[in-house]
Amino acid sequence: MIDSPTPALRREKGLHPRNRHRQGYDFAALARHLPVLKKHLVTTAYGQLSIDFAKPAAVKALNQALLGYHYGIRHWDIPAGYLCPPVPGREDYLHQLADLLSEGGTPPKGSQVTALDIGTGANGIYPLLGAAIYGWHFVGSDINRKALQHLQPILAHNPKLAKCISLRLQPKPQQIFAEVIQPGESFDVTLCNPPFHRSAAEASQGSQRKLRNLAANRGVKAAPKHEAKSPLLNFGGQANELWCSGGEAGFLQRMIHESKHYAAQVLWFTSLVSKAEHLPTCKRWLAQQQVQAVKVLEMTQGNKQTRILAWSFLDEKSRRSWRRLKV
Repeated sequence: MIDSPTPALRREKGLHPRNRHRQGYDFAALARHLPVLKKHLVTTAYGQLSIDFAKPAAVKALNQALLGYHYGIRHWDIPAGYLCPPVPGREDYLHQLADLLSEGGTPPKGSQVTALDIGTGANGIYPLLGAAIYGWHFVGSDINRKALQHLQPILAHNPKLAKCISLRLQPKPQQIFAEVIQPGESFDVTLCNPPFHRSAAEASQGSQRKLRNLAANRGVKAAPKHEAKSPLLNFGGQANELWCSGGEAGFLQRMIHESKHYAAQVLWFTSLVSKAEHLPTCKRWLAQQQVQAVKVLEMTQGNKQTRILAWSFLDEKSRRSWRRLKV
């Protein structure tokens, strides 16, 4: 196993250099684009426009405005209770993947690049952003049939992006790639935002911490702890989006083990890893699977730090040959 350093562009602390949200949000422009956002605007203790991130309607309106204003994604929505993803962090993951695929060259664009999004959810954020920014072709998979059905009208309202996106149901919840990656099919990269928690109670505690941190960072007064609404209602998320048996570590172990069976069909497997303490164990599992390359791509958004774990069963020569076929 080769543990490679993190190459690509030099990073300042914060979002990726190509991320269009590095300078924050222009709330006034966003509200002009989506007038419904105006009623959710508040003035923080620092005299700046923002929203109350504890209110799901405000967070959803912000996402709708961001996706429409910056990416031309129309009629984006999520059902009540589903996860509402932060757009800047999701865009950062995609830029990191583009750098990973370029291996020091020009980030690839166009539908010849194929990506598999594991657990695309009802929001479909990675395929929508990836198609809008890079024009990549995405397969979005999920174990939740209703989530995939919800995405259909969003794709219908965005026909240009819909040409780059297909959806697949994973019929066996304990499987990740099996039943989704078809014989003879290949992907340049897979991506995943795995469930972080091991139980509903653990997810609730984590979401409550997020609620307090967001309020503090934005200068918006948060409700006292004993008065706060359920954080799962504030931030949204179904069971399969927030927790699973074994939590993040258990999910990553299953993913790493199963990836070996698709070693020749995927150039790079990747996943977000929220807890840095999971990395040494993941690297040990990867060594057991005899992968050829491992990279850890660090990401920072404000005070939040996370990372992408990437691995390939192909050596450098084979990866160069793969890339040449895509040119």
